[in-house]
Amino acid sequence: MIRILLARALQGFKTIPFPKGDPPELPSRFPGLPVIDASRCRPGCTKCENACPTGAISAGDGMSIDLGKCLFCTDCIGACPEGAISFSREYRLSVRSRDDLIVTANQQLRRADALSGQLRSILGRSLRLRVVSAGGCNACESDVNVLNTIGWDLSRFGIQYVASPRHADGIIVTGPVTKHMETALKKTYDAIPEPKIVVAVGACAISGGPFIGHDETDNGAESTVPVDLYIPGCPPHPLTILEGLLRLIGRIS
Repeated sequence: MIRILLARALQGFKTIPFPKGDPPELPSRFPGLPVIDASRCRPGCTKCENACPTGAISAGDGMSIDLGKCLFCTDCIGACPEGAISFSREYRLSVRSRDDLIVTANQQLRRADALSGQLRSILGRSLRLRVVSAGGCNACESDVNVLNTIGWDLSRFGIQYVASPRHADGIIVTGPVTKHMETALKKTYDAIPEPKIVVAVGACAISGGPFIGHDETDNGAESTVPVDLYIPGCPPHPLTILEGLLRLIGRIS
């Protein structure tokens, strides 16, 4: 027992200090919020649009990128001869409205607002979420689950994942919502008592991702349930997911 206690003392405190302290260092290859320099675009050039595997880029008048479709694959960077697109280190990507995921050269991303009124008073201190993988590849699921580890310790904010929708305040949805999962997602949502929320995590859950338009998917969660928070990425970094959840419950302004 003494050896166990000594080992624990030597390990020190493992949980990240965020949001009261600095966020953890992101890997050098991390692609954050896209940045568009429209002044570099050649008139009539659509190379970036043609290179995008999900149709997230519109290269017409006033170039835009739909973060809800973007896979953050950076194929557009290699395709653009003028370097008009780059990816910043900005990890704060969550929004409350689907329209706010459209990024242009002259418009800043409108980050998510907190729940208001009765919803915030009820869910702001204690939030129980049922995670539903609606046909995901397990990438978004892994980054959602890692928030339960000692390094992130999601429960210190009063947020916990639960096994039953009867014990939940909302759903985290991952995956494009395949036809086989449509009914399961709807039944899970219906089983959660009011008031309730839905969080769409990843490009698949927001728009269908690389499976947009496929006959066996519903192009994201919004086709089946109302969505209150959109967290883009493929997959989104755990820090992006955590920051979005904390914004939703009013822990970050």
